[in-house]
Amino acid sequence: MASPLLFLLFLSTSFLPLCTSLNREGQALLSFKQSISQDPENCLSNWNASDSDPCSWNGLTCKDNSVISISLPKKRLVGFIPSSIGALPSLRHINLRNNLLFGQLPAGLFTPLGLQSLVLYGNSFTGSIPVELGNLSYLQILDLSYNSFNGSLPKSILSCKRIKTLVLAHNNFSSSLPNGLGTALVELEKLDLSYNAFTGPIPSDIGNLSSLQGTADFSHNHLSGSIPPSLGNLPEKVYIDLTYNNLTGPIPQNGALENRGPTAFIGNPGLCGPPLKNPCSAEAPSSNPFLPSNYSPSSSFPNKNGTRGNKGLSRVAVVAIIVSDIVGIGLVALVFFYCYWKATSNRNKEKTDGGNGNCPCFRRKDESGSLSENGEQYELVALDRNVKYSLDELLKASAFVLGKSGIGIMYKVILECGPTLAVRRLGEGGLQRFKEFQAEVEAIGKVRHANIVTLRAYYWSYDEKLLVYDYIPNGSLSSAIHGKPGAVSFTPLPWDTRVKFMKGIATGLHFLHEFSPKKYVHGDLRPNNVLLGPNFEPYISDFGLARLATIAGNISPYLPSDRTGTDNKSQSDASVSPLITTKGNLYQAPEALKTLKPSQKWDVYSYGVILLELITGRAPVVLLDNLQMDLVKWVELCIEEKKPLLDVLDPGLVREIDREDEIILVLKIALSCVQVSPEKRPNMRSVVDTLDRVGES
Repeated sequence: MASPLLFLLFLSTSFLPLCTSLNREGQALLSFKQSISQDPENCLSNWNASDSDPCSWNGLTCKDNSVISISLPKKRLVGFIPSSIGALPSLRHINLRNNLLFGQLPAGLFTPLGLQSLVLYGNSFTGSIPVELGNLSYLQILDLSYNSFNGSLPKSILSCKRIKTLVLAHNNFSSSLPNGLGTALVELEKLDLSYNAFTGPIPSDIGNLSSLQGTADFSHNHLSGSIPPSLGNLPEKVYIDLTYNNLTGPIPQNGALENRGPTAFIGNPGLCGPPLKNPCSAEAPSSNPFLPSNYSPSSSFPNKNGTRGNKGLSRVAVVAIIVSDIVGIGLVALVFFYCYWKATSNRNKEKTDGGNGNCPCFRRKDESGSLSENGEQYELVALDRNVKYSLDELLKASAFVLGKSGIGIMYKVILECGPTLAVRRLGEGGLQRFKEFQAEVEAIGKVRHANIVTLRAYYWSYDEKLLVYDYIPNGSLSSAIHGKPGAVSFTPLPWDTRVKFMKGIATGLHFLHEFSPKKYVHGDLRPNNVLLGPNFEPYISDFGLARLATIAGNISPYLPSDRTGTDNKSQSDASVSPLITTKGNLYQAPEALKTLKPSQKWDVYSYGVILLELITGRAPVVLLDNLQMDLVKWVELCIEEKKPLLDVLDPGLVREIDREDEIILVLKIALSCVQVSPEKRPNMRSVVDTLDRVGES
């Protein structure tokens, strides 16, 4: 009996290492697997206890046989994070974004002291952030956005001095922000605290964040007190979003806060001063730092007795001023009528003599000189140093009509020796407004961006007004989405290409709103005037065109315009229903029907409609049996009726349903952009930041 017992004992001891061969890190990760109740994509299927180490498991990266990264994004995992995850001493990166994880973060999660990135956005985590966060002195990225975290931001975060990205948006964080945030986190490049319940003042040292980029987003919180002047010390290219808080007092006018539009401050009833319309009270201190606080204009100058008082001017002085004003007005009137008579005489002579030129498309005067005495411009004015062609070369070139509209005719012009151009010919008239036209066109010519069509040159005379652009060869976004009218075949756009269009248009529009010389509003953004370059990169065209057309002739601003730089000669577009001609432009915001003064939120609405068109593949007017419904209302109806995503998607995207989470994120962006209330729409900076998440690996 002894031999069999020894044999069995030998077998049991020989197989013992095989059963317990998985190292400690693997065992800790198996605890994580056991905490996952649902794994619909079976991404954890090869996490087996029979392996010697976990380095071959899905979602893991190892170095020197130690796990340094856990990356399981968008796997629809349901479960929680156990504290045993802290038993991975070499762990550097955790990416569990866009899953269905819940519960509180265990303190053990912050045990690996070398952790550099923790990305958990898009889950359902709750509770507060453990104070052990401060142990992570090497942490560079912390993204906990789109969860349900609450409580305060622990002061221990000030120990994470290497952090570059801090994104806590769309949670329930409360209490005040830690003092010293700006002094401790000087390497911070991205800061987004929006859509929480933070209270108290903005830290006074926040202006020390000299490495900050993009948007410093404090919006949609309960922050109170005055705006610290140090906030203006942030880099000037940083967009500071303070909307929808409880901030009070005058808006500092320095550095990054200077010349900001009102959209950065709306939703704070207690704020006053420029750029807002509500002035600060008379008791507020002077905004001029060189004047004493008790300065009064009425006491600045001595009266005839040598004292300073409130007496007005003498009667003789008042009479003298009135007489001089009348004489001055009379002289101005005489000069005006002389100029008007001169311009009218020359105009009649021109119409009698007629014009001559070498091209049937454009005409030119015979006179020499660049600017005549009555304000006519007789030479092509270059707005770019790379313009080497002359007006004669332009007029002699081959020209093909691309389209016509109320804002003139568009030509494709092929120079004999030079680039292919797109030339827009505006209407006649408006001679007396040359200086106004010149100032406007030169401002437009300064706009340079990879997603905006560049205006290269212009020509002005009474009979002829030309705008010379780069020619963009691959048609419009409208044709890319719906196909060219009359085309036999059509290939639907893949999702990645659509995302490329979305991001390009958003960055171009954001540039127009924030960094162009006049912080332009496009006012008529539609797929028709988004053009596609050689590599199908999107270009926004026609911005500022309505204003130029109004100056050049008798054209109302913000009328729909034709395409710029396409080879499609049709004047209509297959994606536009006849309903548009009777009810207006369905890309325009609802408030555009009530006022002629455009705002940046007009463009945000138009952009939202374009996103819906890219997602659904439908025209801005949807046909339902015998009923016509605009695209925005149709999508809202589908959501209200809880229709499946496949019913809303462009059929060309059905094969890419695995990108469902990205599509839903874009759909959410679109729906926020088409809110009826302009104040509820995001700015384009926020749209760009959110779109950065789409298409991430």
